[in-house]
Amino acid sequence: MQRRALLGGIAAATVGATAGCTSVLGGEPEGVVLGPQEDQLADSEDLAYPAYGEPLPAFELRDPVAGVTVDSEALDRTAVVTGVFISCPAECGVLLRRLAGVQRRVAEAGLTDEAVFLPITFDPERDDAAAFRENAESIGADLDADNWHYLRPESPEQAKTVVEERLGIGFERTTESDRLPGYDFTHIVVTFLVNPDGVVERAYRGERIDRDRVVGDIEAVADAFDEA
Repeated sequence: MQRRALLGGIAAATVGATAGCTSVLGGEPEGVVLGPQEDQLADSEDLAYPAYGEPLPAFELRDPVAGVTVDSEALDRTAVVTGVFISCPAECGVLLRRLAGVQRRVAEAGLTDEAVFLPITFDPERDDAAAFRENAESIGADLDADNWHYLRPESPEQAKTVVEERLGIGFERTTESDRLPGYDFTHIVVTFLVNPDGVVERAYRGERIDRDRVVGDIEAVADAFDEA
């Protein structure tokens, strides 16, 4: 499963790069607010991870900083979900800083209570409460807002189950590299925007997400559910 998910994500990226265009999605599914994602690499069912119109797979993980357990099926807010490892020297740091920027803009828009940010580590051996607090301070994430939860699987095995097998965020542990002493990870970067009904509205690829776009998508989803 590990290799299938990892290579599935890489293959999808290769298709997008070689085709030079996005695939045309078939009809609009039920349960979504936003229109089809124009930059999606392929039809949702052909991707290794849940994409537009698909349900977010269930998970229940602990936030060791806040001392709470987050059950994805009990969420009643628009959720931003991704997989990271805190000591990542490149992609994850860029992504988390941008998500912290989204959190600030969401607060400025008065939507703090309408959105929740859920970065899930796939490196529970190193990522503990102290590492999360240090990271939050470094990137400017507001842990006191009660809408940012670093989630930590109990073991590397649970990380594989949740992050790779359920969420389709492929990762592979590698030996010491010039990027990181000890051990490193090869991984894909996907961030999900999930509406309060648990349906994926967007699957943003890459670490350099467009903060304005993500904030606009959160606002659109939150407004639609407020009006419902």
